[in-house]
Amino acid sequence: MSKTALLFAGQGAQVVGMGKDLAEKYSSAKMWFDRANAAVGYDLAAICFNGPEPELTRTENAQPGIFLVGWVTFQLLKEQVPALKFDAAAGLSLGEFTALAVGGAMSFEDGLRAVRQRGRFMQEACDATRGGMAAIIGLDEAPTREVCAAAGVVLANLNCPGQLVISGEADKIAQAVELARAKGAKRAIALTVAGAYHSPLMAGARPKLQVELEKINITAPVVPVIANVTALPHDRPSGIRERLVEQVTSSVLWEQSMRTLLTQGFTRFVELGPGTALSGFMRRIDKNAQMLNVADVASLETTVKALV
Repeated sequence: MSKTALLFAGQGAQVVGMGKDLAEKYSSAKMWFDRANAAVGYDLAAICFNGPEPELTRTENAQPGIFLVGWVTFQLLKEQVPALKFDAAAGLSLGEFTALAVGGAMSFEDGLRAVRQRGRFMQEACDATRGGMAAIIGLDEAPTREVCAAAGVVLANLNCPGQLVISGEADKIAQAVELARAKGAKRAIALTVAGAYHSPLMAGARPKLQVELEKINITAPVVPVIANVTALPHDRPSGIRERLVEQVTSSVLWEQSMRTLLTQGFTRFVELGPGTALSGFMRRIDKNAQMLNVADVASLETTVKALV
């Protein structure tokens, strides 16, 4: 019997128009967008549907927007495939909140509001520091860690073999890029981001997020949800809060998280929400895994056919 895991994207997956065709075709999707607007107190749906891009890219809009579209695609898939059974969930960075909500650990509204506040707190930390990030392509983890140590930056995302992301002070990132190239990286490129996510420069966001998470009801999820910082399933509700706060400044162990699921016999993965980055990572981690995705009407229809 194949085991299915649901995967949810992180920041960077946002694209103007996300969710629009789903809301136009399915009244249930429109209902969730309306409910989201009521929960956050502004027209988040319009920003997802129409942008403009700089507005959608703002951390405090991108994060709840991606959470929202991930949730909507999950609800539509459940609606179209009533017998849908999933055995675990995981999400990259902010996607971990979506995975926890889908897993029943927090309500839709609580998750959405928490993610919006998380985005605000992270933007404030970005504004207070001068940080940057870079993608390191084609260099293994050990030499990349050597680069980080030499330049005084950190490994932020371990996405898949040959695809790592580093984070830290902007001038040190520039130095690290040069060092990575000298060590043989195929590509080392600075990313267009607001700051140094998943690094100590985000420390200012942690106590604020902790206060926010204490306000919401968190329960044990009904299926295992993999934590970014440990690559292991979350446990008790207090532990969920701790891991989500730690995640702000810690490395995202995505490849290790996927290997946790693969070793437990998971063979099918459904990426929900905008983009297909997680599907791309999985192809580099295990090309035999079955990858499906739901981002719009066309991909929903394709995935429904594969599941029924």
